[in-house]
Amino acid sequence: MNRTLDGVGVTIAELATNLSRLELHRAVVDKTELTGKFDLHLSWTTGVPTSLTNAPSADDPNAAPPPASPAGLSIFTALREQLGLKLGSAKGPVEVLVIEHIEKPSAN
Repeated sequence: MNRTLDGVGVTIAELATNLSRLELHRAVVDKTELTGKFDLHLSWTTGVPTSLTNAPSADDPNAAPPPASPAGLSIFTALREQLGLKLGSAKGPVEVLVIEHIEKPSAN
């Protein structure tokens, strides 16, 4: 399925948050040091492998992105070709919500 993300006056941090929620379902951290707001248009195809284990390593700045599928661009390739941004995999701290107990409310 083809997807697009359009934004007017978007910070890179906001883009990272949207990528986390919409496509990758993992934390995306902005390490670009870019400030300001940008207008953007991003198009990619879902169903193209987006496993972060196949993503270029953050330690290898020359690593090639995953190849594009005949069905369309992966989110990795689209970010690189359309916005000049690179998405890499790295380990780091994340916020976690732990629920220790849950029960149904009483029928008062």
